[in-house]
Amino acid sequence: ITGVTMASREGFVCGGEEKKALAKTSAQPSSCSRSSIMSDSFIIAIHFGRSYSGYAFSLTAREAEIDPMVKYWGAEVGQKTVKTPTCILFDEHEEFMSFGYEAQRYYHRMRGEEARHKFFFQSFKMSLYGRVTSGKPMKALKVFTEALRFMKDDALKTINSSSGKVFNQSDFCWVLTVPAIWDPSAKQFMRRAATQAGIVTEGKEDWLVIALEPEAALMWCRKLPADGFIAENQGEVSLDQSPGTQYIVVNCGGGTIDVTVHEVLDGGALRELHKGSGNNMGGQSVDRKFKEFLKEIFGDALWEKYEREHPGELQKMMYEFTFSKRHDDEAEISCPYNLTELAKESGRDMERFFEGVRGASWDKGSIQISKQRMRSFFSDSLRGITNCLKEILRKDFHIDYILLVGGYSESETLRRHVINQFKGQCKVLCPVRAQEAILLGAVIFGTNPALVASRKSAFTYGVKTTRNFDPSKHREDKKFTTDTGDLCGDVFKMLVEIDGDVGWTETREFSFTPNNPTQTTMSFSFFRTERNNPQYVDDWGVEEIGSVKVSMPNTTRGRDRRVKLEIKFDL
Repeated sequence: ITGVTMASREGFVCGGEEKKALAKTSAQPSSCSRSSIMSDSFIIAIHFGRSYSGYAFSLTAREAEIDPMVKYWGAEVGQKTVKTPTCILFDEHEEFMSFGYEAQRYYHRMRGEEARHKFFFQSFKMSLYGRVTSGKPMKALKVFTEALRFMKDDALKTINSSSGKVFNQSDFCWVLTVPAIWDPSAKQFMRRAATQAGIVTEGKEDWLVIALEPEAALMWCRKLPADGFIAENQGEVSLDQSPGTQYIVVNCGGGTIDVTVHEVLDGGALRELHKGSGNNMGGQSVDRKFKEFLKEIFGDALWEKYEREHPGELQKMMYEFTFSKRHDDEAEISCPYNLTELAKESGRDMERFFEGVRGASWDKGSIQISKQRMRSFFSDSLRGITNCLKEILRKDFHIDYILLVGGYSESETLRRHVINQFKGQCKVLCPVRAQEAILLGAVIFGTNPALVASRKSAFTYGVKTTRNFDPSKHREDKKFTTDTGDLCGDVFKMLVEIDGDVGWTETREFSFTPNNPTQTTMSFSFFRTERNNPQYVDDWGVEEIGSVKVSMPNTTRGRDRRVKLEIKFDL
């Protein structure tokens, strides 16, 4: 029986040990069925960020130069941005109402009882396990599905209105970006949400490509001329793409710092040298420090009341701070009306609130923040980024470039810090359109995902097998007896080792025989671990991730029957 397949929770497809063959991998799109399918389709890429989300698309013929287009948001609130806030609003019956700026505006206009009956979620990307909570709870899958459904519908509406043609979702290959540090179950969760959102349908799962955010950004950076990068007093520097060149890509997002390491291969494809790493010290960690600063000025009780009663004003205040933190300089933040009124109700003059607060002063309706105090908001985040990069640079690599991408990398403070820390070791570059790099690169990635020829496996994966019992190798409690002799059960058969190279859509084949001649089914149980090669599937640190049964009713040939297991990796 050949070609047994199972969709696992881990992001690879299992299809059936004595013999093993590795399929050849290639950076050319014609080498895999998915790329062949995509060759006749257009591309829509969705970047679902913790703080902001958006999409880009291409209607360019494959043989032409790809020129991605980005949707601009915020007309309803007087803005024009390449992303919209990752906010979603549901009514009291858990029915979708709105997303992004519109959801934010509707919810912040509500008061009291009306707001308490609604479901409003923001910055919920990292809340993938169990339930998403923000006042009232809803199932995470429902929230993510409706967010992706909105993005899908809005993208088709935008494309159809601008092109004068009528497209539907099946006309496109869809690319969904995820952080490199997410584990496979979180990526599989996003696949499930995308399927439920109607982005892809059953049987056409290959039309959805999962792209790691730093990898997508690297695709965009590789297109750029020297003047496509911010100079930062380093002179005009172009990105070397000759074989052997190594890059660290640091995706500086709102929630996370997400890092990958790649090397250019002959032919221009990339191979991952170090599995995705990072931490949660993204741009929002700076925002948290700013809020702690405001709480220091106004006191816990007053500030908590303001946060609770005037979330819309606070959002505008944080938006203004986002622009201020792009510059390595002192800042001036307008003090919202209702915060001023609450301060007056306390009976204290506004200037009194600022007494004794380092780096803060009051000036005619504005909060003045010194350059030194602004820099202090970044300290924890910059330390986290530095430590992450130092850990990678201590390894046996010869890194040529550090590429800073993502909205947070627009901060001059961040860029200067990284340059100062590592300028003697490698070149540090940041694209001019840093916030858009992931979106634009995801479109390019969608045209040829095999540009990333291989990745590092995040886990050791294995399947439960039996062996002929060997008292010198096996535990006595694992022994069981059949008509053919003593066997050892629960043996962990490694399929791929942690940090091992796995090629794009690579298939590995294994063959198995039944334990006894009258056996009519064969069960496969799959496991993962962060250990290199455990002996048994019930050893510490080993967890089951999926299973499948194969029917083999014809027992005529006894044990002389084989089941071929094909493992297709999609990391």
